[in-house]
Order: sequence, then structure tokens, then C-alpha cells
Amino acid sequence: MEQKGFTLWFTGLSGAGKTTLARLVEAELGARGDRVEVLDGDIIRTNLSKGLGFSKEDRDTNIRRIGFVCHLLTRNDVVAIAAAISPYREIRDEVRRQIGSFVEVYCKCPLDVLAERDVKGLYKKALAGDLKHFTGVDDPYEAPLSPEVIVETDRETPEQSAARIIAKLEEMTLVETLAPGYSEEDEAEVRRRPEAPGFV
Repeated sequence: MEQKGFTLWFTGLSGAGKTTLARLVEAELGARGDRVEVLDGDIIRTNLSKGLGFSKEDRDTNIRRIGFVCHLLTRNDVVAIAAAISPYREIRDEVRRQIGSFVEVYCKCPLDVLAERDVKGLYKKALAGDLKHFTGVDDPYEAPLSPEVIVETDRETPEQSAARIIAKLEEMTLVETLAPGYSEEDEAEVRRRPEAPGFV
């Protein structure tokens, strides 16, 4: 199966598991031989979107920039994986229309669980009023109305969530379904390949 580009877009609140899942899916697709690039929201903010603040206009600009890079990658038959809060539904839908081949994954997790697992203490500060414009606390987050995949990261392990995402991509024929008879030993060998000397 010849690789076709598409964008896999992870959205959800801070700490919901977007980057973790993006990296797991990247590893799986890379092990299968697909060309994959991950655009992580935090990394984009320190490079491509350096200088932008957290107003709605700046947030929209940030997402448009990520979307533009995803569009370029997708049309060149690369799997683009974006992991960004992307809180506003309208701008996510705009990016979807621009790219075309677009799969939205909503990382769903209750606020109290996010606050518990937050090692930086950002939710605690935001809930106490010491940190302003924090998405999900005093800035809105608009959940997707009909994402292709919903993962409940407080109820599933990262591996379970990643497996469901891969299964959906196979169902949509965006990635090749592994042939019947593909054993656990075969899968282990595929996973070892990126670690082998000289692997490109």
C-alpha cells in the first residue's frame, strides 16, 4: 500500500495525554515504515510561534500555523501528527477544511483528574486565580462535536488508547491493516527495527 498523507490532530486540555499518544502512534506508524512528523504544541510555541501570547487571536494564529505545516506535510504524503490544545472548535474546523484528509482525536479527561496528575501545579494556580487565561479554567475549551476518535485517558492506558486510534486509521484505510497471521514475535521485530544500527 502506497503511503498517502493525512493529518492526525490531537485536541484536549493540558495534561490530557495528547503528546504521549502522539508519540506512541508515531512509533507504531514509523515501525510500519510510514513517514511521520509530530508537531507538538509546546515545541511549536517556542519555535514557529515564538512571541505569540494567549489571547484568542494569538491562539488562533498558533493553530493556523500548525495547520499550515500539517497541510504541507499531508500533501507531500507524510503523516502529520499535531498535538495541541487547540481550544476553539471553529479554528479546528477551518484547519480540517484546509487539509482535507484530517482525523480528529479528542483526548477527554475530567478536570479533577488533570489537576491531580499536573506535576507543574498549573491547574492548582489557575483554580486559585494565580494563573490567568488557563484553558479549561478561566479560558474556554470547546470539545469537538464529532471527532473521529474519542479516547478517555482517565479510563484507558496510553497503549489502549493508541491501539484504538491505530484501529480507526486502519478502518479508514489511511494506514495498512496488518496482515492476518502477523504474530507478536513479528510485531516485536518490527518495533526493534528503528533501534537497529543504520536504521533510517
